[in-house]
Parts: sequence; C-alpha cells; structure tokens
Amino acid sequence: MGKLGLTEILVIFVIIVLLFGGRKIPELMKGLGTGIKEFKNAAKDGEGDHTSAPKKQAAQDENKL
Repeated sequence: MGKLGLTEILVIFVIIVLLFGGRKIPELMKGLGTGIKEFKNAAKDGEGDHTSAPKKQAAQDENKL
C-alpha cells in the first residue's frame, strides 16, 4: 500500500480527463506549474526572514505602547 502502479495512474488520468475534458488539462497544468514556481520563489525569498520577522513585529508592538 502506498505505491501507485501503472494501472492506478492510468485510472486517475482517465478520471481527470472525464471530469475536466481534454482541453482544460493543459490550462490546469500551466496553473499548477505557475503556483509551484511562485511557492518556491516565496520560500526562497523568505528563508532568512523567519528569524528576523518576530523581532520586527515585537519592535512595532513596543512602538504602539
């Protein structure tokens, strides 16, 4: 269990084609690829920010008091 064989992948593909139609699949894959690319860019840009963000927020909270 947990491994997908060729038969399972084909069944999933056929279900997707039946649900969305052949013309929509390239659009869906393009949107998925764009989303993954944006996620990777956001993760890459935010790598160094995870430690400094709480400090900035704390400083802003202190200024409000």
